[in-house]
Amino acid sequence: MMSRSYTNLMDLATGNFPAFGRATKRLPRVMTVPGIISELDDDNSNSVSSDVPSSICQERMIIVANQLPLRAQRRPDNRGWAFSWDEDSLLLQLKDGLAEDMEVVYVGSLKVEVDLSEQDDVAQILLENFKCVPAFLPPELLTKFYHGFCKQQLWPLFHYMLPLSPDHGGRFDRSLWQAYVSANKIFADKVMEVISPDDDYVWVHDYHLMVLPTFLRKRSNRVKLGFFLHSPFPSSEIYRTLPVRDEILRALLNSDLIGFHTFDYARHFLSCCSRMLGLEYESKRGYIGLEYYGRTVGIKILPVGIHMGQLESVLNLADTEWRVGELRDQFKGKILLLGVDDMDIFKGISLKFLAMEQLLKLHPEWRGKVVLVQIANPARGRGKDVEDVQAETHSTAKRINETFGRPGYEPVVLIDRPVPFYERIAFYTIAECYVITAVRDGMNLTPYEYIVCRQGSPRLNETLGVSPNVSKKSMLVVSEFIGCSPSLSGAIRVNPWNIDAVAEAMSTAITMPETEKQLRHEKHYRYVSTHDVGYWAHSFMQDLERACKDHFRRRCWGIGFGLGFRVVALDPNFRKLSTEHIVSAYKRTKSRAILLDYDGTMMPQTSINKTPGSEVLFILNSLCSDPKNVVFIVSGRGRQTLSQWLSPCEMLGIAAEHGYFIRWTRDAEWETCVQGVDFGWKQITEPVMKLYTETTDGSVIETKESALVWHHQDADPDFGSCQAKELLDHLESVLANEPVVVKSGQHIVEVKPQGVSKGLVAERLLSIMVQNDKRPDFVMCIGDDRSDEDMFEGITSAMAGPSLSPIAEVFACTVGQKPSKAKYYLDDTVEVLRMLQGLAAASDQTAKTSSDQAAKNPSAQVALECSL
Repeated sequence: MMSRSYTNLMDLATGNFPAFGRATKRLPRVMTVPGIISELDDDNSNSVSSDVPSSICQERMIIVANQLPLRAQRRPDNRGWAFSWDEDSLLLQLKDGLAEDMEVVYVGSLKVEVDLSEQDDVAQILLENFKCVPAFLPPELLTKFYHGFCKQQLWPLFHYMLPLSPDHGGRFDRSLWQAYVSANKIFADKVMEVISPDDDYVWVHDYHLMVLPTFLRKRSNRVKLGFFLHSPFPSSEIYRTLPVRDEILRALLNSDLIGFHTFDYARHFLSCCSRMLGLEYESKRGYIGLEYYGRTVGIKILPVGIHMGQLESVLNLADTEWRVGELRDQFKGKILLLGVDDMDIFKGISLKFLAMEQLLKLHPEWRGKVVLVQIANPARGRGKDVEDVQAETHSTAKRINETFGRPGYEPVVLIDRPVPFYERIAFYTIAECYVITAVRDGMNLTPYEYIVCRQGSPRLNETLGVSPNVSKKSMLVVSEFIGCSPSLSGAIRVNPWNIDAVAEAMSTAITMPETEKQLRHEKHYRYVSTHDVGYWAHSFMQDLERACKDHFRRRCWGIGFGLGFRVVALDPNFRKLSTEHIVSAYKRTKSRAILLDYDGTMMPQTSINKTPGSEVLFILNSLCSDPKNVVFIVSGRGRQTLSQWLSPCEMLGIAAEHGYFIRWTRDAEWETCVQGVDFGWKQITEPVMKLYTETTDGSVIETKESALVWHHQDADPDFGSCQAKELLDHLESVLANEPVVVKSGQHIVEVKPQGVSKGLVAERLLSIMVQNDKRPDFVMCIGDDRSDEDMFEGITSAMAGPSLSPIAEVFACTVGQKPSKAKYYLDDTVEVLRMLQGLAAASDQTAKTSSDQAAKNPSAQVALECSL
């Protein structure tokens, strides 16, 4: 069990960041200033390795985001604050998809600055009246966190802007990164104030809080944690430029479920995990999962939807009806194209204007008839980039209007001011086509809103003089670089950089037959109305519940420091092998079988020189010299290499090439486990492997006497993995009638004869010991990779048969904490050798004791010589 002092040490190891304060499960009030918090739980409640589930069983969701779904303003008398729900907030709307009896608590910051003296009272009011827990960030920290790291570094990079110069993209600033981490810790503290870790679900939103999962997982290994990214996730070539790339990836992987709007974003994330962390993912029955230290991290792909009820209610407002009538008269006789975008560098407003200009140049017949109305929402960021975009947008609109405008006609109407929601709805309602040319955008729900508004309402139909029985129609020209594009199959997708193509798309949208417009609209409306925000939240919640269902079935350990912290989830019976325990069993047993893998067990995988050192040879000779022991090295390496390396060990048995070749002592003849093997299959296999080697840079073929192995560990991770799957399918097809097994492993594809495995070596060894009246009462098997799992399985099976003594001590041990069929683990090769030294010392001590007794008793001397 991890102590509190240990978790504090991990906090201190991160650098100059403040460590967590003491947290409790529930607080009667929110503490926002230093003070004494009453103890509601014992120390074990927050232990990283606590295995005791909470006795509280109440369904509750804690939603964490940068900002709370609240509006706040000073009271007219300047005495205190007035708060109300922000009905436009996605965080508030997603409650529609959660169970009615599920309590929802929000954690986030306010959009206003609250004086330090008022923070405690404000926190109390928000908790009692809104179930909101505010995270108050000091102004300097907020500036560095939000306007600094989030908006100057993460946001541009996630939208594919590389930091090529200080003025373009923003260079990495470690002080901003430290502020980001510190702010995430403050949010984590606020979550811990109200959470019941074993019962509550936590749903974290967006790129502002990407390291928050680590801090929450560090405090409770079984927290039910989901994360959804509302921005794009860039390709690995872009993301890998971020200096803290590994820290953010590992932090996200402390979630149970990670959500993305599109498959592209998820694919880029998975590619980054593969290339930078060496992780592999797979899809099982429609669910994508990443194996991470024994935990399966789910990947969710589903675009968010809109709130149908809210939109339909605004459609029926009197203000909306009045504005629709006014706009109808204002643009009477005109064809209205509409765009609604934030005024930032990625929304492509100027590209849209250039396409409009090109449309009017190429199609003079539309001059005086087509109007592009562009609503420019205030920018969320600030800086020179925003100022440049504003200047370019205004100058382009002015130039177009001067060129093609005439009295009573402006081809581009730029509305650069905050527009009320009802007014935006009115514009949607009368627009013939909606145009969005963002060069990169996470999701963008405005096309969904447009589709619903074009469906109309009885009240607006009456205002517009439209019969309720008339089929509705709408047209969309949508950039292929936005998140909603894949879900709008009836839209005209464009590359916004291709000005001519966008202009032609606008022309096509205007001139398309009415029936086609109606069919496209109906298709879009069916999707948007059934995949609303409630559907999205409900689907995410279902997958989060599924991802967390095994939390209490597994035993967990927290390992690592700082942002490298992660939880290892293992079988409850899986535990570390104690040297004292195994030495004690070793001493009291009379017939022992010891099977040892070589690479990764006796010798580190990272070692370039794999030749055994004097220490390894001494340990093996000490174990082999004990007449009670039968010691085998069971390796995938060839027999010539192993013979040369282990020649000093006279009594050591060797099973080479996964047991195809077996030798019981140094001077014994090599035996083969499979007789009369025809290796004609190599003539089929080798050309196929050569074909994939030639087309996969970094791959090589290893030729063994009994097997052929294709290695791709030095190839591009994605391409190598893809080629390995293709090669596996190819070989299984061409070798279907051959007596061979085709297997994939860690960066390998191997073809070997049937009936060859380390598991069969173990079974054969135990069987021969029984035949020689040396039924083992002690079995130890140590390995580190997938091939060794066959050994563990073989020994486990033997426990139920006649090969072992009924009271046999069995120690199947894997190297490293990871899911395994073994019951025990040791952390690394250093611990393996240390443990083997303990066994060797026990044998030496026994031999010395026997020698001393023999010296005193001549008859004992004769018995000792006979045994040796």
